[in-house]
Formats: sequence, structure tokens, C-alpha cells
Amino acid sequence: MTGRYPGSRWVPSPNFGARPEGSAISLLVVHNISLPPGQFGGTEIEDFFCNRLDPAAHPYFETIAAMQVSAHALVRRDGSVVQFVSCLDRAWHAGRSCFDGQEECNDFSIGIELEGADDIPYTPEQYRTLADMARLTMMAWPKISAERITGHSDIAPGRKTDPGPAFDWRYFSQLLAHEEIA
Repeated sequence: MTGRYPGSRWVPSPNFGARPEGSAISLLVVHNISLPPGQFGGTEIEDFFCNRLDPAAHPYFETIAAMQVSAHALVRRDGSVVQFVSCLDRAWHAGRSCFDGQEECNDFSIGIELEGADDIPYTPEQYRTLADMARLTMMAWPKISAERITGHSDIAPGRKTDPGPAFDWRYFSQLLAHEEIA
């Protein structure tokens, strides 16, 4: 894999850096995001990850507009993918985090955002796309196994809640195990 997901739309974010020397990609982190919260379909997520979010456009944006964050990719409600950071680089998606005793998950993980909210069901298209992306990721980086795909809430408990109770891990696991890459 070249670091970009096939078929994704490339919208480069400035919010990334090199992975630390010797860090091996070994974790996939599932997130959710909607901007404004609970609303879907606009350009606000792209604007946020590219430091272009207008703080005057919505009261919530005033609280986050100065943040510099990103993810490797975003899966929209229709299953389309926007990629912000090459998987070869370190996206700024996990923040203070720990998985299996290893801290700073950004150093060794790939972060995929789902356009969604903790309590709003995700679409079948999102699950299928995420499963396809996860399989491609596992083929490119064999240290990532199904057991090393986790939620943001699992690596930053008490601080993060995504992808939330609306994310059906059992359904995702079934797709991951049984569906062919489209």
C-alpha cells in the first residue's frame, strides 16, 4: 500500500508528522465525528481537519476551531472515503492514549473516522467500506489483526466515547471476517 486508500478523495491536512523512528504500524483506531454535532453531509469535517473551520459559522465551532487534529481517513455516510493523511505518516487523531500498555497510539496507529455520532446508527455502506479499508490495512501492515482494531473510547477511556454504543462491533467483525474486498 502506498499510504493512500484506493478510490479515496485526497484532501491533504497539515496536521500530521513523521512516525517516530522504529515505530511499526500495528493498530487501527475507529472514531466518529460530525460537525456540527449530529449533522451530516457538509464540508465542516474537511475544514476542521485542514484548519479552515470558521468559528463564526456555528457556536460549537468556537470551542474547536483552534484545535489542530486530523485522521488518516473519513468514511462518509454514503461509504465514500476522504483521505487526509498518508497512512505512512502520523495523523493527529488519538491524543493521549494507550493500547496494550503502549502509550501515544498516534505513533503506531491508523485512525479512521466515521461520519456519525455515538448514538446515531451508522450506515451499511459505512460498515462495508470500513471493513474493506480494515482488510487492506491488515494486508499492508500484518501486525494489525482483528484484535488490534479498536475504538477511540478504548484507547482513551474517560476522555473519549467514540465510536459509541451505536457502533455494532459484532456486525463489523462479521463483515471483516467474511466479505471480499470490493
